[in-house]
Amino acid sequence: MRILHIHAHPDDAEIFTGGTLALLRELGHHVTIVTMTPGDCGSHQYSSEEIAAIRRGEAAKGAATIGADYFCAEFRDLSIYVDDASRRRVTAVLRRAQPDLILTAPPADYHCDHEATSHLVRDACFAAPCENYDCSAYGDYAPMKAIPHLYFVDPAEGTDRECRPSVPHFIVDISSKLDIKRDMLASHDSQRRWLQEHHGMDDYLKTMEEWSAKVGGYAGVPYGEGFRQYKMHPYPVTPLLEDLLAGYVRRPG
Repeated sequence: MRILHIHAHPDDAEIFTGGTLALLRELGHHVTIVTMTPGDCGSHQYSSEEIAAIRRGEAAKGAATIGADYFCAEFRDLSIYVDDASRRRVTAVLRRAQPDLILTAPPADYHCDHEATSHLVRDACFAAPCENYDCSAYGDYAPMKAIPHLYFVDPAEGTDRECRPSVPHFIVDISSKLDIKRDMLASHDSQRRWLQEHHGMDDYLKTMEEWSAKVGGYAGVPYGEGFRQYKMHPYPVTPLLEDLLAGYVRRPG
């Protein structure tokens, strides 16, 4: 099975789904991590191109921790817009990766790049099998055979914009993979410095553990990652991710 995690920035995949991706790789599935941007605004010390190069390398290192592929869609921070050109570019990303299942940002989150990514990926899932939807400006990739299964990951801190709990449809128990998730995230050392300076986040590894523990608590497990499946017509509604990780899926409550 081919799995694609596409999110806005380097480190988003690790924070929100690092444990789930590690489980999927352990089960033999192919995993590709794509970031919409290379994190080019995430530094007070480096130019945009310098930090972009650093963070692409960190993202590739994080993906390699579990034997996943990585590439960047080469949008820029705070400049992901829902428009025709962006939709075609993201559709080309999907055609390049040819996933059976996609994990992406939730529709409502704290960051404009997260929300635009969610919207574009949802649209691209529909467009990717459409042979007449020309994306050749972004690469010569064959249309997909079908709309892939689409899942939204948790928002930051597991809350909506009003800071109310955003309880997922189901939770993957990642307790056995927390160390690997930590190793993946630790690859993003430049992001650690940026979060300290810009967000006032003292220890992003500790924060990741706290968020994972919060999600796990909904299902009575030490650490978890939450998901919501997009089931609107004509997207697939069969529980593919739940079936792939049957031994690790828990329900809230």
